[in-house]
Amino acid sequence: MADLLALSARIIDSGNADEPVNRTTQELSEVADGIAMVESFSHTVALRTDDGLVCFDASGAAAGAKVVASLRGWTADPIHSLVYTHGHIDHVGGSGAFIADAREAGRPDPVVVAHENVPVRMDRYDLTNGYNSTINARQFGGVRGLGIGIGGEQRFLPADAARPQVTFTDRMAMQVGSTAIEVHHDKGETDDHLWAWIPEHKALCTGDFLIWNFPNAGNPQKVQRFPAEWAHALRKMAAMGAELLLPAHGLPIAGRDRIALVLGDVATALERLVGDTLALMNEGATLDHIIHTVKVDPGLLAKPYLRPLYDEPEFVVRNVWRLYGGWYDGNPANLKPAPQAAFATEVAGLAGGPGALAVRARELADAGDLRLACQIVELAVQAGPEDREAHAARAEIYEMRRVDESSLMAKGIYRWAAAQSEQALGDDPA
Repeated sequence: MADLLALSARIIDSGNADEPVNRTTQELSEVADGIAMVESFSHTVALRTDDGLVCFDASGAAAGAKVVASLRGWTADPIHSLVYTHGHIDHVGGSGAFIADAREAGRPDPVVVAHENVPVRMDRYDLTNGYNSTINARQFGGVRGLGIGIGGEQRFLPADAARPQVTFTDRMAMQVGSTAIEVHHDKGETDDHLWAWIPEHKALCTGDFLIWNFPNAGNPQKVQRFPAEWAHALRKMAAMGAELLLPAHGLPIAGRDRIALVLGDVATALERLVGDTLALMNEGATLDHIIHTVKVDPGLLAKPYLRPLYDEPEFVVRNVWRLYGGWYDGNPANLKPAPQAAFATEVAGLAGGPGALAVRARELADAGDLRLACQIVELAVQAGPEDREAHAARAEIYEMRRVDESSLMAKGIYRWAAAQSEQALGDDPA
């Protein structure tokens, strides 16, 4: 078993993440008497009670059986309850393995507990199966070699994913054996998120409210996130006086002061982003102005639990705008624009054709202006969808952009774009 608490303490106290903090080893570590964590994508936290295990989250479809095997290497106790911190596929997709484990042993199925919006999310996944499969391939395609298989093979939400049997609205008290558990609903990454307080252990199960990365509050391909409510939830958790924090991604954390520091820093980053964005919106600024103006203190982003390696502040600004301001960005030309290909063709005609745009895009990229280079090369391909020079430039520039970016979300989208042009050229994008 790894000493995860010692590792997290060293990294937080030193401010130096000199080894991975988000691990997917599928290995179980006991982090307190009767509490274990299986490091997966996402983790499963297991709490031993008189009546069996209470497990928080089931990981993804490809990892569920591995998580259960790790639990069985720790204890043969039945799984009494399975609590979903929220309905994302990497938290519920592996639940079929938990049900199968109980049935193979001739035991009752675990009682599945979740917020009342989780079943609504599951219904939405069925309605948008193809879309969600596509965007997750784009978002995580660059990390397939790490064994992060999140959704099912035929359906994004696996057919054997267990639906909640017990749901609640705002707060619910659970009693499993002699162990009391409080579950609280707050919006954050999702509208169906919960966090749990275990008084006996002074422990918080935080789900994705803490992910040891900059908060996933902006994701450009997913539905609305709630950064202000997220920060409020973190403040509430910090006030509990926890001695142990158990996230669904990243390392567990021990120590009241250390936990308060981490939760407070993440809350502060979100509060400042929301406050600065709303201030500019209230002044009548356009989205373009805001996303290039509002920033997070680089000192906060350097913290080992706030690095923008998954999501990033610029995307959160866009989500704040979407939440409070809708989709119109303040540019009247974007209200009812011409088709993108028509606009690109007009610009290409003025510039001397798609090839001229491709040349200029390369010049901009070589000069280090990758933002503008991407915009110009995209016009080149839209104006000349069969133009090999345009696609060659596009593949090269988006690959440069992928390397230059820090967040997995940006890297995934740019790699997807480069692969499209590689395929158009007949190259192997792998």
